[in-house]
Amino acid sequence: MSETAIVAGGCFWCTEAVFKDVIGVESVESGYIGGHVENPSYKDVCNGTTGHAEGVKVTFDSDTVTLPEIYDMFMGTHDPSQLNRQGNDVGTQYRSAIFPLSDEQRAEAEAAIARWNDSHDQTAVTTIESGEWYPAEDYHQEYWEGEGQRNPYCMAVIPPKLMKLRKSFADKVKS
Repeated sequence: MSETAIVAGGCFWCTEAVFKDVIGVESVESGYIGGHVENPSYKDVCNGTTGHAEGVKVTFDSDTVTLPEIYDMFMGTHDPSQLNRQGNDVGTQYRSAIFPLSDEQRAEAEAAIARWNDSHDQTAVTTIESGEWYPAEDYHQEYWEGEGQRNPYCMAVIPPKLMKLRKSFADKVKS
């Protein structure tokens, strides 16, 4: 059965690349969520004035990969203890957040944050938020498969995230 989850954990190119590698993920769309401006542009969001986070909408087969696994992969492939930043990306648009689409997803998000906190010395600052989803411009979609592998930023940031995914969730990663 298809299910959708929305998460934000820094640069959406990086988060998209992680989930594109997961068995059972049907699609990943980069976009903006959690802000107060309708139909924001990438430039607007990068300015940090719209309140949006760069996020990904992950559609997955819940018979193959579960929502708790999706959330655990999210928490395990970025640094949820960093407030409004991931590495060199700084600003509220790079915050760690989960955007549940139901009460059940909210409960699973809370549980995933608690699991991460129980297994780490730091505390996650990941927020649980709501908001309207806006797809990012076409040139941001499937970025890693195209332009990203020629982008020095992506080459520095994405492979370590993919290695974390492969190390911690080996049975859920495409070969």
